[in-house]
Amino acid sequence: MSGQGSALPGGQVRPGRPFSVLPVPDTVEVLELEAPVGTLTALRAHPAGPAAGGTALLVPGFTGSKEDFLPLLPLLAERGVDAWAFSQRGQADSAAPAGEEAYTLDAFTGDVLHVASLIAELTGHQRTHLLGHSFGGTVARAAAIRGGRAVFADLAMLCSGPHGWPGRKAAEEARLRGAGKQTDLWTLDRPEAARTARRAPERLSPTERFLRERSLRTSVDHLLGAIGILADPADSTPHLAATGLPVLVAHGAYDDAWPQEWQRTMAERLGARHEVIADAGHLPNQENPAATADLLSDFWSHTG
Repeated sequence: MSGQGSALPGGQVRPGRPFSVLPVPDTVEVLELEAPVGTLTALRAHPAGPAAGGTALLVPGFTGSKEDFLPLLPLLAERGVDAWAFSQRGQADSAAPAGEEAYTLDAFTGDVLHVASLIAELTGHQRTHLLGHSFGGTVARAAAIRGGRAVFADLAMLCSGPHGWPGRKAAEEARLRGAGKQTDLWTLDRPEAARTARRAPERLSPTERFLRERSLRTSVDHLLGAIGILADPADSTPHLAATGLPVLVAHGAYDDAWPQEWQRTMAERLGARHEVIADAGHLPNQENPAATADLLSDFWSHTG
């Protein structure tokens, strides 16, 4: 099914090409979505029959991309969900405008709302299940606040907290700025592997090659904009509560990217469901995708 996506008039949704060497299952479509910012790349897995579980839009996190959900998407489709994931502006092979000013929370949020509108037009499901992972959770909660119940059926925050804190990822920011924004975090974090990649790229595993190529293609302006958002201590939990959207707060048992106590307290303040996913850390969508799919399917079956 890869590359066989349905298209809206005007080519707003059209078949795309896989990014890098990471295998894409045959049950997952590779798509391109036209947005005001440019082309955003996406993956979609949908059930063989009617999507009784509705549609879901998954938003990746910091240094991530749509491929973070490759293990999860087919499992959601098996559970009756028409599941979509897209790379945010500046991530991997999505459109990457120049300048940090292009990577504000409002800009990221606008992209989510636009993609949700395309999904609704294509599928006929007017309200979409929305999930954000980590930094993607920050973006998704802002989109949920702006779109509310007219656009979304609910919100799932996966390994994502109520707010950031000053100085968060300051070391990464200093390294990127110190290099004149001319390098990437994979190269900075893995100098020996970077040397190997330059001398003998065939020695990298497919996963390492994908991670390298994604990092090289990801906009440094995107990373710096995301760092600024992640360092913002403003708490929008009251605004999210005011939407009346059902919320799931979930994280891996070993998640350490956001304090787990913050996530639990956020759920209590929202009157939200709070779940801990066993045998997983900050990436339950990859580390325990079956349990994550079961949890999401159960949550969505009670909210859609």
